Amino acid sequence: MRKILVFQHVASEPLGHLDPLLRKSGFRIRYVNFGREPHAEPDVRRYDGLVVLGGPMNVDQADRHPHLRTEMAAIREAVTAGRPMLGICLGAQLLAEAMGGRVTPNHVPEIGWYRLHTLQGAHDDRLFRHFERHPHYVFQWHAYTFAPPPGAVALAWTRNCRNQAYRLGDAAWGLQFHLEADAALIGRWIASEGGRAEIGHHWSLRRIAHIRAATRRHLPVAQPLSDRVFREFIGLLAPRARAVVLPSR
Repeated sequence: MRKILVFQHVASEPLGHLDPLLRKSGFRIRYVNFGREPHAEPDVRRYDGLVVLGGPMNVDQADRHPHLRTEMAAIREAVTAGRPMLGICLGAQLLAEAMGGRVTPNHVPEIGWYRLHTLQGAHDDRLFRHFERHPHYVFQWHAYTFAPPPGAVALAWTRNCRNQAYRLGDAAWGLQFHLEADAALIGRWIASEGGRAEIGHHWSLRRIAHIRAATRRHLPVAQPLSDRVFREFIGLLAPRARAVVLPSR
């Protein structure tokens, strides 16, 4: 059975919509929740690919969360070996930082639905060609941003955040936004004590009703798009052909 490794930071940020797509494709999913196992040292060589999820910590907090260094070392190993990798939100920032990019606070936070614009490099990208050439609304929840690592292809931007997605090499992507977020996950985030506090700090709690209404409006379009994008990524996770030793003649 094919296996995929998932770096998780808190229980409230799972694979979301990506989970059933992977299972239907025959994958066994190994979660490493660093919030519960901060000293875990997973071996990426044992898996067909890697997904690094979001979380409430920031890349510059490795002194408080030493597992971030462990993750970045594993990310470098996966990218160097050419294993398909997808970084989402914090995961995209860890990929950038691990491979020579830079992560800094964004000038404003993004929480809710924002119009995403693709760049020229997206038009021929295996994943981002499904965005076609017109803006799409995607769900965001972040206060930090990244400068993509050297050699990366920039793929998308929003009005409030210049760098939203990139591809590094042929098999690694960083997405600042949450394409995996379904209705249940978004509802859980905005109803949580921490989520309400963060929204109330930057705006007012009236914004929660606005996000709920926007979710009903935009998710019916965003979810089929996420299906197409994630299925492309899953298609890269084909098992490697084993070398066959032929008998000598």
